[in-house]
Amino acid sequence: MTATKEFHLPSLDGFRAFAALTVFVSHAGLGHVVPGGFGVTVFFFLSGYLITTLLRRELEQRGGINFRHFYLRRAYRILPPMYLVLFSLLILCLSGVIAHNVTGGGLAAQILQVSNYYMLYADASGLVPFTGIFWSLAVEEHFYLLFPLLFIFCMRRWGRHSVAGIFLALCILVLVWRCVLVFLLDAEPARTYLASDTRMDSLLFGCIMGVWRNPALDAQVFFNSLWANVLLLTGAVGLLIFAFVYRDEAFRETARYTVQGLALFPIFWLAVRHPDWPVFRVLNWRPVRTLGVISYVFYLSHLFWMYCGHLIFGASQLAAGLCGLMLTIIFSYAAHHVVELPFARLRRKLHQ
Repeated sequence: MTATKEFHLPSLDGFRAFAALTVFVSHAGLGHVVPGGFGVTVFFFLSGYLITTLLRRELEQRGGINFRHFYLRRAYRILPPMYLVLFSLLILCLSGVIAHNVTGGGLAAQILQVSNYYMLYADASGLVPFTGIFWSLAVEEHFYLLFPLLFIFCMRRWGRHSVAGIFLALCILVLVWRCVLVFLLDAEPARTYLASDTRMDSLLFGCIMGVWRNPALDAQVFFNSLWANVLLLTGAVGLLIFAFVYRDEAFRETARYTVQGLALFPIFWLAVRHPDWPVFRVLNWRPVRTLGVISYVFYLSHLFWMYCGHLIFGASQLAAGLCGLMLTIIFSYAAHHVVELPFARLRRKLHQ
């Protein structure tokens, strides 16, 4: 299996849809049942894997990486939809439609992609309403700034397996740092959940899959036996279930993200390599893939549209949630065609 020119890989849009819906349902009032934070972790893993695959393909095909083009592609992908949602909500605030306490510092933190640290060390109420979830974009932006440099440095000096070992060592260091924060410095849960320095391993686990036995680029497999792969998938799902049901607070602030990253590795690997397996077919159904394609704007805007659903239906949680879901999908589909697709064409030109 090889990636297409645009690096559209099987099952990834399905994972995007799953992650976006997980976050939505959690915010719709079922956070005690559906772990919205796990949806963000899935986004992180996927981003790490996809970016590493992109960089690796470019390095192998062209013998180097055009950093200017890389950063432009990331800017074209991330910033236009984000600023569309951010400034649309800001206009509603300034026009009196939405009550707000927006400050210059809060707005600057969001524009400059440091809102996760602003939420930790300043007054989060100073952010534009319904944009608190932008913290995860800040984590990804910090990763995108640093990772290509680390990637090319390592790949120029060591083989792919050694580079995977380096990334794994960094994951362990992040885990150790979380433990230091929790057990020695008595950090709040938000510190380990929101900060780039404590969540970077969620992306790095995906990076490991990008350089070691990449299901889209490498021929190696884990097991030749179907049943061995089924057992691998079963074990990974069991590991995820353990991470969900084990409620010890210290575990949740430290090792939870490590366990989830380890579990996502075989799940993603098998889904990309074997999209025709019955359990993975749903990830590649056309409606699911369509939702995955618009999942970025869906994620950015869903809190506002959920709010609109509650304005329309009041206390009816189900009706408000369904209304918010429909409004989010409609807006995301429109924004995809008006904003995302034109910039996607610019990104494709940079690949040429």
